[in-house]
Amino acid sequence: MLKEFKEFALRGNLVDLAIGFIIGAAFSGLVQSVVNDLIMPIIGWITGGIDFSNLYVQLAGEPQPTLDAARKAGATLAYGNFITLLINFLIVAWVLFLVVKAMNRMKKPAPPPAPTAPPREQVLLEEIRDLLAKRA
Repeated sequence: MLKEFKEFALRGNLVDLAIGFIIGAAFSGLVQSVVNDLIMPIIGWITGGIDFSNLYVQLAGEPQPTLDAARKAGATLAYGNFITLLINFLIVAWVLFLVVKAMNRMKKPAPPPAPTAPPREQVLLEEIRDLLAKRA
């Protein structure tokens, strides 16, 4: 049973998956930092510091001044958090697109294969054909 587990654990696909997962987790932190620390402050500056996460429509109960109070008072449609997450998603998707595009640009295309010489028999047959064409 230990031998079977060793074969399973050291199988190429599983090791590749584990490495991909670890790199993906590290890359996720990097992308989140780019979004939260570099891009979102610029968007906040452009929009004048609007915080979408606190936008809501209270559907039931007395009107409340904050989102938390509105949620406690009754049914509340907190659409601002959705807007914030949507903006974050679009930014992350755009950053990943740019990273993949840059990586694809860095890959060098494979040189075209060199033409191979025809087989010796073919060369001889072509020479015979050319000689016969000259005679006729």
